Amino acid sequence: MQEHPDGPDRQHRRPDGVDDKTVEALGALSKALETTERARGRLYDFHQMTGTADFQLEHAADLLAEAGHPEWAEKIRAEIIGRNVIPGHWTFQIVERYDDTYYRPFRELETACTQELAQGRRHLYEAELKEARRTPGHPAHVAGPPLPEE
Repeated sequence: MQEHPDGPDRQHRRPDGVDDKTVEALGALSKALETTERARGRLYDFHQMTGTADFQLEHAADLLAEAGHPEWAEKIRAEIIGRNVIPGHWTFQIVERYDDTYYRPFRELETACTQELAQGRRHLYEAELKEARRTPGHPAHVAGPPLPEE
């Protein structure tokens, strides 16, 4: 396999006419989307952990009934198991609303902005940061992954 020439591949090179401020702005937009991706992951953690807790609670209720405390078991089943986490919503509904009303529109906007202002070339800010920080010629600082043999 041959290596990339000394510099980023075409998809990570700034198109002609794109200025420093635009590259910086697109980098900030990308970073904000990445933060949103992390928040979305935590929302999915919340969704899955709440569901897991509900099943664990059911197990606790079963054990309480077996231990001779059916009134507590029934109270748990009636009051908490299957309860909405906010009025009218289980966690899957919160996740769906977040995806539909915030995450998807944000992702679509970021993609459209990058397409219009940088010909769809993503991570230009990071690619230029890599170029500024790598040591040319050092085997652990190559510009990109090896290219397939032709």
